Amino acid sequence: MDKLHAMRVFVRVVEVNSFTKAADTLGLPRASVTTTIQNLEAALGVRLLQRTTRKLNLTLDGAAYLEGATRILQDLEEVESSFTSARKTPRGRLRVDMPGSIGRLVIIPAIHEFHSAYPEIELMLGLSDRPIDLIQEGVDCVLRVGELQDSSLIARRVGAFRPVTCASPSYLAAHGTPTTLEELERHVSVKYFSRTGKLHEPSFERDGKEHEVKMAGTVSVNDADAYVTCGVEGLGIVQAARFMALPHLRSGALVEILTEYRPALMPISALYPQNRHLSPKVRVFVDWIAEIFERCPLMQGEDLPLDACRGEAVRPAKPEKLPVAVDSVAMDPEGACLCVV
Repeated sequence: MDKLHAMRVFVRVVEVNSFTKAADTLGLPRASVTTTIQNLEAALGVRLLQRTTRKLNLTLDGAAYLEGATRILQDLEEVESSFTSARKTPRGRLRVDMPGSIGRLVIIPAIHEFHSAYPEIELMLGLSDRPIDLIQEGVDCVLRVGELQDSSLIARRVGAFRPVTCASPSYLAAHGTPTTLEELERHVSVKYFSRTGKLHEPSFERDGKEHEVKMAGTVSVNDADAYVTCGVEGLGIVQAARFMALPHLRSGALVEILTEYRPALMPISALYPQNRHLSPKVRVFVDWIAEIFERCPLMQGEDLPLDACRGEAVRPAKPEKLPVAVDSVAMDPEGACLCVV
């Protein structure tokens, strides 16, 4: 029996609390995972897990073995990584989750750069705003927008954007253009609800503090692209990320309002598990993301005029085929970040 392999399988089963999930994230048949745990228990002469129909529980022996196995695997990874990083570029599969709008408009158009620098890393990009349990789902790193809740994850701020308050010409023609925050109470907004179900109201910086304005609403969505589309269709006032609203502002489909009142800045952070040794794959990816955002003024929280930062006309030569899997959102073949490059 390969004891290191058995340790990895056992630790993974405990992390995700499921034989099936452990098999999926390790790329193994479920039967193989079950057999490995059974052989490990037989070799040790103890029961490590108490199995029920709903969950797995560690025995006292299992808890002791988990502590020792985790320490051994972390030490081994640290030793191997120190040699690997010194003699070759990072390699292997890297699974990342991020908001669809950032992935589609900013990251995907620039992925060829990352692949050119790190051709041995295979990216798996999940584009969603849903909550992600990195350990349970085998995700290496996530990008999240907004203030972060307390967690055991390591967070690194990589960028920020400032929303823009806007509405369609048809909405403004029907309801008038508000000029003060107080007038917003007589208007309608499109609501955005987060992963927790909370409805987000328009917010502005006022006297050094964030001020939220309660508004009536007729429709609520939990997708950033749908949120902007609702604004374009005249369903209400929206406060969207400027990098998403910019093409509609340029075309006239949306009109910026309340320019004297700045919406609160939204930080963008990369989060990854708190390991003793940060994976080289995660490190180079997060460094690259920070560099991409640094090149893009809109992703650093800057407000730009509509005729500035036109990067859509700059397209690199078609890159070689990239080993990248994208789920949830289909990429627009003509889509490109309007402000990078």
